[in-house]
Amino acid sequence: MKPTEELIGRVVKPVDLVSYQEGAVISRTIIDKDTGTSTLFAFDEGQGLSEHTAPFDALVHVIDGEAEVTISGKALKLVEGEMVIMPANQPHALTAIKRFKMMLVMIKS
Repeated sequence: MKPTEELIGRVVKPVDLVSYQEGAVISRTIIDKDTGTSTLFAFDEGQGLSEHTAPFDALVHVIDGEAEVTISGKALKLVEGEMVIMPANQPHALTAIKRFKMMLVMIKS
């Protein structure tokens, strides 16, 4: 089954589509196309993604909790309802200040 089949044509709350797990980062792909992806993540408090780069811009939209997103050494605090665009080829990292959920949207073209 493709990641989105059970969601097509349904009204859903993204925050309900991924669950927290103690000491872990959980992800769920919502859309996976050649032109881009949309993935939901749930980070337990203190968990994160270490610094890395990506060849495309990526939009992080926090849908629950509180996170620190670092882009090229600049730390940004995001809370529920806020978003930031992480530019292509710039080092970035994410850490859960409090457990948080986010939607990551990456457009590849």
